Amino acid sequence: MYLQRVLTELNPSQIDPRAAVDPAAELDEGVTVGPFTVIGPDVRIGRDSTIGPHVVINGSTTIGAENRIFQFASIGEAPQDKKYAGEATRLEIGERNQIREFTTIHRGTAQDAVVTRIGNDNLLMAYTHVAHDCQLGDQIILANAASLGGHVVVGDHAILGGFSIAHQFCHIGAHSFSAMGSVIKGDVPPYVTIGGHPAKPHGINSEGLRRRDFSEETIQQVKRAYKLLYKSQLKLEEALLQIKALAEGCPELLLLADFISGSKRGIIR
Repeated sequence: MYLQRVLTELNPSQIDPRAAVDPAAELDEGVTVGPFTVIGPDVRIGRDSTIGPHVVINGSTTIGAENRIFQFASIGEAPQDKKYAGEATRLEIGERNQIREFTTIHRGTAQDAVVTRIGNDNLLMAYTHVAHDCQLGDQIILANAASLGGHVVVGDHAILGGFSIAHQFCHIGAHSFSAMGSVIKGDVPPYVTIGGHPAKPHGINSEGLRRRDFSEETIQQVKRAYKLLYKSQLKLEEALLQIKALAEGCPELLLLADFISGSKRGIIR
């Protein structure tokens, strides 16, 4: 990576002269920074990323290549946690993410992972919030004003509708879908669609699975697993045993079985 000072000398047009970029920040080749943006000394930004105007990026924050951060976003600030006492914590953002207007993403805390992580190819729409110690995978969509409390884990391809709220420590499974305004107080299993206040299960995310090239046979097996979990009147342990049996012929169900087995907060049911 090139120091901001060196990059500015090579191509002054990359960084707007009205931006305040600390000389110790590391900006790779092709990074552009808009006017009135503030970038702190412990920030690293990967190649060909675009940072819009009026953005603030602080703390020990690493941002990968080809990200686009829109105006008025606040990235890498101290966590909103009264236990936080200035410990050295981090934020890591992968590649090709779009982080829209007024999004806030905070660093981790010493009491948990120390680092907040966001993977690759995610879309965080306007006014979304990712709190301290959250762990996000890839290809996730947080629609406008969706908010994640601290320590939330979100699996690949999950979609949270506008104004969805996830309570602290919840796990949201891969390929799940939450309807607009969902209030999530428990773990959301993979493939499941939820909605309401509090959120309840409403079938599987079949359309999302089709868009991701799941076969119709696999989708039918996921539906069978959903019925075992939510429609059969079986106890959770009994339903889990039958889902594991189905997974012998449908490996995609291992994701669901492992998620249920590992849930500490308890799944939405």
